[in-house]
Amino acid sequence: MKNRIFFKLLAVFLIIIAATAAVLYVVIGNAWETSLRAEIERNLVQKTLLFAHRVETDKTHPLPEIAAQEGQSAGARATIIDASGRVLADSQSNPDAMENHSHRKEFVAALKGQTGESERRSATIGIPFLYVAAPIAGGAVRLAYPLSDVEAVQAQVRHHLLWGSLFASLIALLIAAAASVWTSRRLQRIVDVAARIEQGDLRARVNDRPLDEIGRVAAAIDKTARQIELSFAAVRSSQHQLETLLNSMQDAVIAVSADGLVRWANHPMDQLVPQHTRLNAPVVETIRDPDFLAAVQAATITKEVKNGRATSIVPGRAFEVTAAPLPDGGVVAVLRDLTETERVEKTRRDFIANVSHELRTPLTSIQGYTETLLDTTSENSNSSREFLEIIRKNSLRMSRLTEDLLTLARVESGETRFETEPIPPLELLNDAEQSFREIARTQGVDLKIVDSQAVESLPPVLADREAIHQVFANLIDNAMKYGCSGARIELGACAAQRAVEFYVRDFGAGISSEHLPRLFERFYRVDKARSRESGGTGLGLAIAKHIMLAHSGSIRAESEIARGTTFLFTLPTA
Repeated sequence: MKNRIFFKLLAVFLIIIAATAAVLYVVIGNAWETSLRAEIERNLVQKTLLFAHRVETDKTHPLPEIAAQEGQSAGARATIIDASGRVLADSQSNPDAMENHSHRKEFVAALKGQTGESERRSATIGIPFLYVAAPIAGGAVRLAYPLSDVEAVQAQVRHHLLWGSLFASLIALLIAAAASVWTSRRLQRIVDVAARIEQGDLRARVNDRPLDEIGRVAAAIDKTARQIELSFAAVRSSQHQLETLLNSMQDAVIAVSADGLVRWANHPMDQLVPQHTRLNAPVVETIRDPDFLAAVQAATITKEVKNGRATSIVPGRAFEVTAAPLPDGGVVAVLRDLTETERVEKTRRDFIANVSHELRTPLTSIQGYTETLLDTTSENSNSSREFLEIIRKNSLRMSRLTEDLLTLARVESGETRFETEPIPPLELLNDAEQSFREIARTQGVDLKIVDSQAVESLPPVLADREAIHQVFANLIDNAMKYGCSGARIELGACAAQRAVEFYVRDFGAGISSEHLPRLFERFYRVDKARSRESGGTGLGLAIAKHIMLAHSGSIRAESEIARGTTFLFTLPTA
């Protein structure tokens, strides 16, 4: 990694140095050559003008002598022609042997009264010359400067530039190599620290001063590492607290990933299964109960909390399963041991049922003997008949109480089997209304079904006719006892989600809101004195609640003071 960084940086520096040297070589060489040629041309023009001035003013020397002297002083070839282009004098050749020069470019311009310039290679000696001609009276003069010296000087200058560039490149290369090594070491240190952080060493730091961009990157990595270290410390602390809390629970807890692997389990779960939990192993290898697996799978798919009851995890023990989805797609499941609770509940139900059953016989006897005594006692014995009437009344109340206790115990335990069948909601309402029509009339209460046409369009519900009639009986009986002041009771039904909701509404005094959550508890009474006078046992609503639970339905109450009370229960559609 270090060598790769070094060579990459060095290659970049080499390319930059080579490009810079080449550009400088070309640019400086061309600039120097252009400047030299311009200087030579300017000097030659000045010397040509001086040559022309001497030819016009010097009348003491012949033209060949003047041409020879000017050519020698200028270091160039001097030529004089007349207006027709015939050569009059030349510093290097015999004028008579030379051809007419009127067509030469520089002389064409000079014969027109202008300074003419031209550059071309000599056909005789193969050397390039710079020609400058100036006009004179009756002709023109010209100086021809050889450019071979310029080319030699130019080659020498380019040679020096090349060696200078190579030397500068070597120095720059050494500096670039040192900079590459320094930069690569800094980058390698950043890469090493990043790799250590990736491997979990959150205390790794670059510790590079932020003098440049690399230093700022290193400082940002150090700051990020510190933040991650603090965050991980907080997460580990929270995780430790959570594990301690979950391990201290009596309930077994297990976390399952989205692909069905065990991610975590607390100590009660590990002690619950004989083979113990294995992390990252399929959950089916730890718990093979189908109800548990179904709840976990349902929570994974639907992303909703699912409940279930598992009975085959440990022989002879029952568990309540609550599976809740996790944000990452997994599920956490809690197993609560219901064995002891169900045993105590069953013992309680059996005790109530046995006591109620045993009380039926003596209560029946008391009631029978009391009625016999009432029939045989003369009407003159008012005190005796009063006592016997009290005994009969309380024995009847105790009989009702024992019957309700037996009914409640059988419904709770599942001993009572409900035969559900599709029944139109209007039939259930009609049965209830017909059964209590006469009783309501005698008490001055208007009992009626609300909007029977709308109820008739509702779908059938799955229900046991006798059980639902008992629920209606309890609710209507309570409405006539405690809501008769409203002189009106309404029965009705409406559509709900995958169910039909029935209701019994009275318009009496109503029930305070603090009593509503406890209405369906055993023996709970809002007005205890009035309940005893009316002969109620306090078990009717509890029986109705368990009947609805057995039907996979629900029951609730709504009430407002001085506006009446409404009891509502739902039954699933067929």
